[in-house]
Amino acid sequence: MAQRRGDEGDRGPGVAYQPFVAMECLLEKLVILNYEEEVLAKHNMRNLSRHYFVSSPYLESNPGEQFYMFTIIAAWLINAAGRTFDENVEYSEPSATMSDILAELRAFGIRVDFPPSKLLSGSGEHVCFVLDRLAEEALKKRGFSFSSPKYPPETTDEPLVMEDEVELTLSNVEEEAIEEPDDDEENVMDLEALKLRTTQSEVSSVNTEILQPTVEASEWYLEVERVLPHLRVTIKNDNKDWRVHVEQMHQHRDAILSSFREAKGYLEKLREDIGKTLEKVRSREKYINNQLEHLVQEYRSAQAQLSQAKEQYRQASESLTEKARLLADMDDELKRVKQETEERSSSMSDGAPLVNIKRCITNQKQEIVHLSKMIASQRLQMKKSNSLRDTAHFMEMPHFLRNSDVWTWDS
Repeated sequence: MAQRRGDEGDRGPGVAYQPFVAMECLLEKLVILNYEEEVLAKHNMRNLSRHYFVSSPYLESNPGEQFYMFTIIAAWLINAAGRTFDENVEYSEPSATMSDILAELRAFGIRVDFPPSKLLSGSGEHVCFVLDRLAEEALKKRGFSFSSPKYPPETTDEPLVMEDEVELTLSNVEEEAIEEPDDDEENVMDLEALKLRTTQSEVSSVNTEILQPTVEASEWYLEVERVLPHLRVTIKNDNKDWRVHVEQMHQHRDAILSSFREAKGYLEKLREDIGKTLEKVRSREKYINNQLEHLVQEYRSAQAQLSQAKEQYRQASESLTEKARLLADMDDELKRVKQETEERSSSMSDGAPLVNIKRCITNQKQEIVHLSKMIASQRLQMKKSNSLRDTAHFMEMPHFLRNSDVWTWDS
């Protein structure tokens, strides 16, 4: 997994399209495993599209359905790979189900370096990775393996066949071979080698006797003229020859120019058609604008009135809110005044406070009488104590003072 994704800095511009390729490979493996009959028909589901589990803003997605399809297919692949897994995962906890699937994936020896929460969306790179690895394990369990492709052998270009309409003689071919430069020896027939091989074979098979011709010269020329149209000279192309490349460049340039002229005519015609269509659209637009000008004005005036009405409504709502607040405050004040009035009226009509006051006055009078008595008794005691003290003091005085005129007794 780490080698597949790599670091962020090492990821090229094509990595964004890697999930599309992985999903197509996964779909091929699922078809090999016959998932239409074993999964789709069993659960009454439709066939998967080529990019079903790919997360892309350009594709329509259904997270709930994709998550359900992912769990069903993953459970089926785990069972197909030889391990036991409960396929009734519809009512199980999603996080626990994802953890169990990754645990089964680790049990196959596959490294997993992402959390189970990456699979909860039901689509994306990690979902394709998990299903692809499980499909490979299921294919291994069934004994299926992918072999290397066998490419057909490469075939060289068809030899260039040149047919000469004039009479071809051995002397003309020898002259053309002499006139050709040395670097083009591979492109012409090696007549010298052919003549040498023919001579050697004739020498090896000829007798020592002198050969005598058995065919007339006229018949020989007639035979040569008869087979002359069937003779062919084969010239093999050498890709290393710069002349061939230059000729191909000229041919490609001529083909491009001819195609460009043809395409230019089509494009000019298309441009004219588009211009005419745009002009028609502009004229229709002007006509519609002229016909609907009064409606547009009415619509604009209605929009202005609507805006004004909305502003008035907003101001009225604010004023209503403020008045409602004042009304609530006044209501609270009225309740408070009512409560105080009720308390005062109840206290005025009730005689309990007056009785309490009279009782308190009576108690005060009784306390005053009691205190007066106590004060009188205290004064009497004080007078008695003062008289006794004066008598004792008089008795203690000397005799001459007691008979003195100065002393006066205060009875």
